[in-house]
This record gives sequence, C-alpha cells and structure tokens, in this order.
Amino acid sequence: MNNNCKKCRRAGEKLFLKGERCFSQKCAMIKRPYRPGLHGKTRRRRVSEYGLQLAEKQRIRAMYGISEKQFKNYVKTAIRQKGDKGDFLLGKLEGRLDNIVFRLGWAKSRKSARQLVNHGHILINQRKVDIPSCQIKTGDQIKIKEGSKKLGPFQELKTTLKKYKTLSWLNLDKENLIGQVVAQPKMEEVGKIGKIEMIIEFYSR
Repeated sequence: MNNNCKKCRRAGEKLFLKGERCFSQKCAMIKRPYRPGLHGKTRRRRVSEYGLQLAEKQRIRAMYGISEKQFKNYVKTAIRQKGDKGDFLLGKLEGRLDNIVFRLGWAKSRKSARQLVNHGHILINQRKVDIPSCQIKTGDQIKIKEGSKKLGPFQELKTTLKKYKTLSWLNLDKENLIGQVVAQPKMEEVGKIGKIEMIIEFYSR
C-alpha cells in the first residue's frame, strides 16, 4: 500500500495526494476505509484532546506536503499576528507556489505541482521560480514557460481545463495558461481543509 494512501486512511478521509487515483474506485478510502495495520478495523480507543490536535496537525501537514519545521514556522508566525490567526495560516498554506499551481488545475496533486516547480517550468512575473514554498502575493502573475507547454505534463492541459472551475481568488486564462492571484483566500472560498483552530492550540502550548 502506497504511503500516501496510508496517510489518508490514518486521517479517515481523502487528502487527494494521488491525483486521479483519488477519484477512482482504486482509491484506498473506498477499498479499505479504515486505519492501516492489523487492528485497523477494531474499535478505536477514546483519543485525548492533545491526540486530536496532533492528528489534525499531521493531517493538514500531509495534505499540503510540508515538513514539520516549515509547518511549525507558519503556525508560530500566525500565532504572533493580530486578527484572525486561522485566516493568516490559511493564507500561508494556500499562498505557496506549489499549491497555486495545483489550484490552477495545472497539476493533479500538490506533489506533482512541486515537481513542476522544482524542474523550472513555472514563471512568476516573468521570472523563473523553482522554490515550491515561494509565497505568491495578490497581483502576482503565474505562467507556464513557453518552452515547457509542449512537454508531457502540459500537452493536454487546455483540454482538461475546459471544465475546470477556478477558485474565486484566482484568475485563469485557460487559453494562454496564465494565472493570477486577485485576492486573499478565505475559509469559505477554499472549502473546509481542517480544524485550524486546533492547530493553533497545539502550537500555543
């Protein structure tokens, strides 16, 4: 069983780490919708508040594919902010370049999006950026390199994007494969990614 599939089964829900497989009948959450291991089907013990917070932290971190150190830095910075700490943390997570590439529909998973960025296929304001964690600001333009559009990962994009619905805080030129961040993401726009308040509490100890 693939490690990404085990992460979904431990979380008890789909984290969409395997692209198209997550939408097919091959998805582990359809075939084995219980925790991995010999005792996955047995009744779970009552989990402490700390355990719930830890599990939620691990789930969201796995969803975005972020290291523990990087994730902790995001949360610690959010804790120091005035105003809604959850919105700030969400902005950090959603504002990563690899996540933007994924949200624009240019990659089937965040893992695939990171590979596209690492390989230098993405331009930010006409400059090549190969750092997946790069924070994209409102007004920034994201573009696929002209020479990369003929490569395998992008050959069918214009076709697959015809029915793709972009989030309201992103603009997408589907013909020229150019995206732009037009606003800050909000919980109601992105959809429920998890109980961020539990993450804040976990690192506030």
